[in-house]
Amino acid sequence: MTKIEPSIDEWLREAKASENADKCGMFLAHNGIVRITPKAQVREGVEGLGEVAQVDFSYDAQGVEDAIAEALTWEGVYYVRVWLNEGVLSVGESIMYVLIGADIRPHCIDALQRLVGKIKNDLVVEKEIYA
Repeated sequence: MTKIEPSIDEWLREAKASENADKCGMFLAHNGIVRITPKAQVREGVEGLGEVAQVDFSYDAQGVEDAIAEALTWEGVYYVRVWLNEGVLSVGESIMYVLIGADIRPHCIDALQRLVGKIKNDLVVEKEIYA
């Protein structure tokens, strides 16, 4: 069973009202979704796997909390919020949302890339189910 997706508009309203909002010059959001093209095809050029119908998705909740706490120590980062789905997800469904608030664009972009990379590489398990 999948979770109810958050509202990015609501997240942004809350972020702009947060304790450190006055230090943020940029908020950047990421919404990862299940795609039809297999990961191995997109990243490594592997052909013949078929189309993705679903992804069985789970994550390490404590690891994500720890990653959020770590991200808040990075240079210029003042706001972090993460939502991860779980269960069997169909093509087009959201896997994750991440919102980063930082002082300047380079810090915000770097933090988003670093945090999403940490989550995707170390804290989630994704098993593609082919059609």
